[in-house]
Amino acid sequence: MVAAGGMATIYHALDLRLDRPVAVKIMHSHLANDEAFVNRFIREAKAAATLSHPNIVAIQDQGWNEGGVPAVFIVMEYIEGFTLRDVINDQGALSATEALRYFSPVASAMAAAHKHGILHRDIKPENILISKDGRVKIADFGLAKGPELGTTLTVESSVILGSVSYLSPEQVQRGVSDVRSDVYALGIVLFEMLTGKKPFDGQSPIQIAYMHVNENIPAPSTLISQVPPELDEIVLKAAANNPDKRYKDAGALQDEIQGLLSKLDPKRRQLSLELDIPIPRASSVKKRSKLEILKNITTQIDLKRGNLMRENTNSTNKTRGKRKVSKRVKRNRAIALTIVLLIILGGWYKISGPGTKIAIPSLAGMSQAQAAKTIGALGLKVDVSQSVFSEDIAKGKVITSDPAGGGKVEIAGTVHLIISKGKERIKVPDLAGLTIEEATAAITKMNLKVGRVSEKFSATQEAGILIDGSPAGGSDVRKDSTVDLIVSKGIEQVALTNFQGKTSDEAQNELTAAGLIVSSQYEYSDTVQIGTVISQTPSDVSAIAKGEKITLIISKGPSKIFIPNVYSLSKLAATKILEDLGFKVEYRFIGKKKSVTNISPKVGAAVKPGSTITITLG
Repeated sequence: MVAAGGMATIYHALDLRLDRPVAVKIMHSHLANDEAFVNRFIREAKAAATLSHPNIVAIQDQGWNEGGVPAVFIVMEYIEGFTLRDVINDQGALSATEALRYFSPVASAMAAAHKHGILHRDIKPENILISKDGRVKIADFGLAKGPELGTTLTVESSVILGSVSYLSPEQVQRGVSDVRSDVYALGIVLFEMLTGKKPFDGQSPIQIAYMHVNENIPAPSTLISQVPPELDEIVLKAAANNPDKRYKDAGALQDEIQGLLSKLDPKRRQLSLELDIPIPRASSVKKRSKLEILKNITTQIDLKRGNLMRENTNSTNKTRGKRKVSKRVKRNRAIALTIVLLIILGGWYKISGPGTKIAIPSLAGMSQAQAAKTIGALGLKVDVSQSVFSEDIAKGKVITSDPAGGGKVEIAGTVHLIISKGKERIKVPDLAGLTIEEATAAITKMNLKVGRVSEKFSATQEAGILIDGSPAGGSDVRKDSTVDLIVSKGIEQVALTNFQGKTSDEAQNELTAAGLIVSSQYEYSDTVQIGTVISQTPSDVSAIAKGEKITLIISKGPSKIFIPNVYSLSKLAATKILEDLGFKVEYRFIGKKKSVTNISPKVGAAVKPGSTITITLG
């Protein structure tokens, strides 16, 4: 294994057909059923394959396995070496000349990508590889987008997937990006190479993103005084907060870098992708001397003289041959003449005779109607010999033809088309309520495979019966995908405590937290304190199913209360005592109204809680 990430793992492998080392990037199996992740993975292959540049990691193949665990993969050239992140971590700040030596090929590669209308959108030192022989290459076009690649990921997912330290302000604020967003990331990378650190640092990604939006990066020379002023200007312009103030694309940035390299190191021959083979001008061809011309004339005369001598000899031989020709010679001549005639006749048959064949153009990617029109213009017929599923060719489009493009067919012949039925997707059957055996049969019947089996408590399905599958029933998945089974363990049982003698609040809180439904009833009790549990139903079991109902009987206190003696007490004191016992209090006033002079019903009488007590104040 070479490296691993959240989406895929990269392995060092050997191409057995071409006997060469390669790097194979394999998507994690749990993501292979997710259409969005698979599309992004394939987009990476298409983005890099569209570009042919010595500083971009070459894509050599892409595909997926047809059986077993889902695995989508990309085959890339293997770069044995290290990343720019390793260089920065080991060396810290690089000198201006050394930084530009690494950065120039990166800018050249991105200039080529921008020229093709492709954005990288995830430029960072981790994605810049350096081989042992010093070749710098950009990898991981996983977030790339462009007109050739179709639509891309959502704004939210793009921001999450991109590295926040290199995101441009417009990507953070509005989720939009263009070539200038790549230029911004290049500017941040160059800043980091010159200073050994990122321009902004924070305790969380949100803080870093906020600083990219609201602050301008400092000039590298404020941290490293040896940085030339011209390089300060390049970095600040590339990483300008306003996109309109940046370089229009990586090509413009590359021109500035090449110019500065020539100025910093005039003797160093700059890297050029042009051919270094000089084409001689017409004026530089030396004129032949008279001696050379004379030699050539002499040689030609000698050759002509030799030819004349050979012609005379041949004439003599022909004269001798006429005198006597053997039967064997006559037979050989007849055979030779027959062969020549057959060749001439075969050529006529193939080129302009009945055996003439018509070359077939490539029809791949055309609709059936377009292919029929193209072939009809050649005087040929078409038919659909086969319709098959395809992960790459849209439904209704031609996958290939027989003969294929470049092949030939006889006049008025037929070209057979193989048409795409689109991506093969199978609906996961509804597994709820089935046994494991029934679910396995249903999954196998749909050309799917049974994955992991897990158990879960369920209030609706009895033990041993399926609750659902994962992916859920009705989901669209690839052929041979795995479906995990979720089997019911039945209703969860919880321990039941007897709460008799405990407060009603304590009992209700604990029972509710255990997942039980509590119902309360209230009764008078001369022996159990008010608000305390008298009994519960059920009470004779140690465990009960989660979600079951528990009934609590709670004391309302005694059925009758004795009236206390409140004589001579103030109105306030007497009222408090009586109301605390659950009585209602009414008043009669005589005289000075200072204290209780009478109470009705009389002191010591047993009355029901809530009864009205009348006190006389005088």
